[in-house]
Amino acid sequence: MTAPASSLDAAEIEKFAALAQAWWDPKGEFAPLHALNPPRLDFIREQALGHFGRDPRARRPFEGLRLLDVGCGGGLVCEPMARLGFTVTGLDGAEPSIGVARAHAEAQRLAIDYRVSTVEAMVDASEAPFDLVLALEVVEHVADPRAFLRDVARLTAPGGLMIVSTLNRTAASLMLGKAAAEYVLRWAPPGTHDWRRFLKPEEMRDMLSEDPLSAQGPFGLVFDPVSWSWRLGEDCKINYFMTFSRPARTTKGEGGRSRRRQTGSR
Repeated sequence: MTAPASSLDAAEIEKFAALAQAWWDPKGEFAPLHALNPPRLDFIREQALGHFGRDPRARRPFEGLRLLDVGCGGGLVCEPMARLGFTVTGLDGAEPSIGVARAHAEAQRLAIDYRVSTVEAMVDASEAPFDLVLALEVVEHVADPRAFLRDVARLTAPGGLMIVSTLNRTAASLMLGKAAAEYVLRWAPPGTHDWRRFLKPEEMRDMLSEDPLSAQGPFGLVFDPVSWSWRLGEDCKINYFMTFSRPARTTKGEGGRSRRRQTGSR
């Protein structure tokens, strides 16, 4: 059988593989992601609570739901999501990153299914779709963002939710998200990002326009220089989230009326 075409960029995979041992160092090369994580996790949790109608007071509100983190790296998002009750699969093309993620999860006694693979391979293998699919700070690193996003969408179950975060292609992101972040503040190694690959929100919507998804956003992620921290906000000129929900399937119930098939009840 012919292997599925991949949207992965080999140079980008090698770049992150070389940094794999630094994933869990909050002061290392991935310090910016550690700083981003609190508002990212808050956003994901609030969106998922609302979408799936779960109790925010519950210790593990997402029991019974399956989550896929595409481009999971060392597992910075996978682990807190597993603690919230999701059955988590982490996917990354860099084998060293997955090795670090597995070792860290085992040390934390967390059962997370980490895989060195691609979304294309999962689609080709007819992988069962997931209730929540995350693609965080990854689409700007793939060779074919349209194909990548469509495959991520295909892995989102009926009634499910897809969350994407990335950098906007604006003058502000060129100055702050690229030049200042890499060459002045040293938040990322020089050359980490290619500004030409950044996507505008309307471009992302267009790439997924043929799929019956309901798009929401953009939602801003803003750096506050006073507190030297990140927060959710209205400014989307640099970092932003988009959410895409897939309609639930309907089945015929008694009396010929249709009813929704609930996700997370597998």
